[in-house]
Amino acid sequence: MDKEVFRRHGHEFIDWVADYFEEVEKYPVRSAVRPGEIRQALPEQPPASGEPMEEIFQDFREIIIPGITHWQHPGWFAYFPANNSPASVLAELLTAGLGAQCMSWQTSPAATELEEVVMQWLGRMIGLPETMSGVIQDTASTATLCALLTAREKATCFEANRSGIRRPLCVYTSEEGHSSIDKGVKIAGYGIENLRHIPTDHNFALIPEELEKTIEKDRAEGLEPACVIGTVGTTSSTAVDPLVEIGKICRRQGLWFHVDAAFGGTAALLEEKKELLAGAEYFDSFVFNPHKWMLTNFDCSAYFVKDQEALTRTFEIHPEYLKTGQDAEVKNFRDWGIQLGRRFRALKLWFVIRSYGVEGLKEMIREHIRLAGLFKEWIEEDDRFELMAPVQFSLVCFRFKKEGASEEELARLNAELLEKVNQSGRVFLTHTSLKGRYAIRMAIGQRTTEEEHVRAAWALITQNAARF
Repeated sequence: MDKEVFRRHGHEFIDWVADYFEEVEKYPVRSAVRPGEIRQALPEQPPASGEPMEEIFQDFREIIIPGITHWQHPGWFAYFPANNSPASVLAELLTAGLGAQCMSWQTSPAATELEEVVMQWLGRMIGLPETMSGVIQDTASTATLCALLTAREKATCFEANRSGIRRPLCVYTSEEGHSSIDKGVKIAGYGIENLRHIPTDHNFALIPEELEKTIEKDRAEGLEPACVIGTVGTTSSTAVDPLVEIGKICRRQGLWFHVDAAFGGTAALLEEKKELLAGAEYFDSFVFNPHKWMLTNFDCSAYFVKDQEALTRTFEIHPEYLKTGQDAEVKNFRDWGIQLGRRFRALKLWFVIRSYGVEGLKEMIREHIRLAGLFKEWIEEDDRFELMAPVQFSLVCFRFKKEGASEEELARLNAELLEKVNQSGRVFLTHTSLKGRYAIRMAIGQRTTEEEHVRAAWALITQNAARF
């Protein structure tokens, strides 16, 4: 493909993306294809010769698009958002065009130094201590694994990297902690039997007294506590753990304290939400995802650590072919995580922050929180429904209720209601379980969602509920 053909198709693709931004609402939010349908539409063998880009793009539109679930639809209320924005998309285009592999300073000085600056910006924007240093990971799951590995090394005086774990180490999180913690505990070699899920209170937040009691019990039994993971905005209900109390326990007990704020951390941009990170002086590591609620294309996870040396000592390795003359003067982010190869993720984050400005980002977050408050009011005013958890951010957990119905029957009715609503194609919501009770999650956070879309979702919910 010569540059003129590339230019022509590039313009065509940009036009398609621009139209998609404007017209995404015409698609059903959730793909309606059946399992195997896309696979059956594709040839079993790859082409022997190259095919025209016109044909490839036509197949993209006719085969691939029907199988896409549209996360950028304004009726997206499922899971959490995975936002993008025009600024981020343009930056991704430049990143792809540059094709840089940003594993070290020498492989692209601008990539390393921009990442340093942008992460410093982010830390200040949300109010983290200046003593914490940042690096971009792909996801919060990876960041949590990095925290678990560093905690493992600190607890064993870096012996585990040399000879493996020789004594049982324990990890603690709430019963509402993300499933990536369980996975990370297995990968890092702690063993799932040494993960303690601490009970939560009526707000689904970890109970500090139960945490300390469990830590002391493990010590008494000859086990070694190593790491506590607190959460700011749990996945099921956006519960916020009491970070100050947990931090004090970790300080007394000598444990690594990691905080998972994958979704909720973005809210700390707001002055009225700064208390979310009260206790930050106790954090050993912290993660939140600009690719969720901060308009940055997936993947982009912001990971901060207090002890930079502990992190790099955990991961660094120095084969001769990676050594450079600048190593003593610069940061080589290959030593700050699991990956050797790294994408130029800082570019899209830089574009987003500069394009929207801090105030523009705050405006969007405040609006989503306002819309969640409005939806919460509608639930409270309609005696057919009930709230299932406090509304901390822009997620509302609720369910349809029926006098005299068992929990099993309520779960069945609400699952049926949820499916009816989603079948409309206009919205997409998901569910969870809170202390064994089925709940529907209304997660408001998509960039283009406005009040009219939230009202339309409520109308669909109430109309379908009227059938029960």
